Amino acid sequence: VFSANTFHIMSWPQVCACLGNCARVLEPRGLVAVYGPFRFGGRYTSDSNASFDLWLKARDPQSGIRNFEDLDREAAAVGLDFLADYPMPANNRTLVWRSSD
Repeated sequence: VFSANTFHIMSWPQVCACLGNCARVLEPRGLVAVYGPFRFGGRYTSDSNASFDLWLKARDPQSGIRNFEDLDREAAAVGLDFLADYPMPANNRTLVWRSSD
């Protein structure tokens, strides 16, 4: 499953549902790759992402740039193991999880 520029425009319950549904439909060792802006340890990867997050929350208080650790905790709870973090252009990342064997 690949998703681009979605987790920051969804509410947290929608993000959790997305991860849960991905885990439910993946075959063993299937991959979930998510592209977009993320925070790490509560910190933005750039000043522009901090500004973007403020804009997102003003538009919809339930949206916003997600913290990697929160995503990883939720992914683990539904049976997804963190595999990789790839830096991408424009202060984005691609995060990859794999379903269990």
